[in-house]
Amino acid sequence: MSDFAQTVKQHADIVKIIGGYIRLRKAGAQNYNGLCPFHKEKSPSFSVHASRQFYHCFGCGQSGDVFSFVAKIENLTFPEAVRAVAQKCGIPLPKKEFHSAEEAAEAGLRRKLLDLHEAATVWFQEQLRSPEGALAREYLSGRGVTPEAVKTFRIGYAPDNFNALRDRFASQFDPETLRASGLFKWKDQEGGPPPPAKLYDAFRRRIMFPICHESGRVIAFTGRLVDSPSQPAGEKAGPKYFNSPETPLYTKGHVLFNLDKAKAAMRAMEFALLVEGQMDCISVYMRGIQNVIATSGTAFTEQQVALLRRQTTNAVVNFDPDLAGSNAAEKSIALLTEEGFSIRIITLDGGLDPDRFVRERGVEAYVAAIKGARSQADYLIERARAEYPGSNSADKINAMNYLLPHIRRIPHKLERDQFAHDAAQKLGIDSALLREELRQAALKRQDHIEPRGINNNSAGLLPFERFFVESACNDEKSPEEYAELHQNLRAFDDKTRAQSGEDWQRHVLPNLPAGLFDRLVNRAQKQDVEITGDTEEQKIFLRKVFLEAGELTKTHQQDMEIVRDLEIQALRWILGQKRAAISSASDPNSPETLRLMQEILQLERKLRDLECGE
Repeated sequence: MSDFAQTVKQHADIVKIIGGYIRLRKAGAQNYNGLCPFHKEKSPSFSVHASRQFYHCFGCGQSGDVFSFVAKIENLTFPEAVRAVAQKCGIPLPKKEFHSAEEAAEAGLRRKLLDLHEAATVWFQEQLRSPEGALAREYLSGRGVTPEAVKTFRIGYAPDNFNALRDRFASQFDPETLRASGLFKWKDQEGGPPPPAKLYDAFRRRIMFPICHESGRVIAFTGRLVDSPSQPAGEKAGPKYFNSPETPLYTKGHVLFNLDKAKAAMRAMEFALLVEGQMDCISVYMRGIQNVIATSGTAFTEQQVALLRRQTTNAVVNFDPDLAGSNAAEKSIALLTEEGFSIRIITLDGGLDPDRFVRERGVEAYVAAIKGARSQADYLIERARAEYPGSNSADKINAMNYLLPHIRRIPHKLERDQFAHDAAQKLGIDSALLREELRQAALKRQDHIEPRGINNNSAGLLPFERFFVESACNDEKSPEEYAELHQNLRAFDDKTRAQSGEDWQRHVLPNLPAGLFDRLVNRAQKQDVEITGDTEEQKIFLRKVFLEAGELTKTHQQDMEIVRDLEIQALRWILGQKRAAISSASDPNSPETLRLMQEILQLERKLRDLECGE
């Protein structure tokens, strides 16, 4: 731990810091109790010790210091948590050391740009209240934007003037800052950058929506053109919506509109509502659904997914119903899936966007639509069926090739199998054949299925791990053995799943776990399956087991639940060992103890994911 972190920890009151997130009640000379924020409970099991500056939950086992608490509840890294606690305590952050004059200059420019954007926001707000902003106020009122919403989102107006903003700030900010802000334009100049007098306002006759960094600082704007039949803007006014260009502050694919206001609600509601436009976001937010964010009309990016993942891994997507919105929704689903998000999709009645829906149907109807959102599998399968509605083999293959990239992106095997099963059922394809074709496509790293997979009648081999898992669980094992079994299972699973065709005779059979074949024989005999002890007969029997697994094993979903149970038991045992090590540690602040706490946090997160079926 750095000297600065140690200083912050010495000055931080853990009771006060944690009390800012949850309600604590005194339960002794140094102890405070409350409901644990990390798991659901009705009676308090979360304890904070004032003098030791330590917290512990007797319900879920979470424990640590003030930094680990803030890091976990805010989904921050350790350095970010140190800074957050320092700011809560009013401790100045250490001055950043720059490696070069250029780096220092860039940091100085960013500070001045932040000041300029804040000043511009205030000025735009003043212009909206002025007589010249009357048409903009009329438009906002007609869209159901209340004065409260205008204040909350700091909405303003840029007047129809080429020089108003420039003249307001030319004497307050240097030319370099003005040019770099994205708030001004200029004609190409020969012989160097243009002087301030040659700059002109980029946003004119537009309602201004500030775009904020996650911290709440304004870093860019979206301008919506104000037009009406009585006062047309003209062809030279530009597009309806116009965003700030990329600047040292702003990269459009790295920002989510309203994340600064929505992140607390996301954590509380445990999901994010993702919409396409800023008006959609504002309209929904002001009606009480505050876990909503928008992409501001831009394509969803990996950087935005990473921002979102810091708050939640559950997303409900509600993009516009037109073709562009559907394509954007599909791309967003792909990115979110690759990062392990649980995704649902809303399709609103009447083809309405979220803003119009809540204004015409009411917020209760929209809440019902959120609750009725479809899973990504259902949504994508319906899109595939709409794109390829025929019942012939060619349409079935095309539909599956449309779905295959989405299925392969899903990180959890159980969810992939369930998606494939649902797709096969709704498209009229044999489920076993489809799973084998998906497996072959994955092995060959193909994004499509060969036509032979749907047309022929020869069955492929079913996953061998079904029998290994079921048989391995017949005997009771100690926690240590479960942990070892979990590791061996993964290695064995990868090895056997790579075999196909006749290779199972040469590769799979010699590597069967001890006693597994005898267990299969006993199970077969109980079901009146005749078998002898001859080696060739054993091979024939095993092949029969592979091809007719429905008679001799549970469903694939049940088998994968067994795998999950094994992992859960293994993780619980490992967590127990690490918690015991912390309990016996002589110094709760030693690097080794802090490392163990960090590992516990990661393992507990993984355990919760497994227990929730992810």
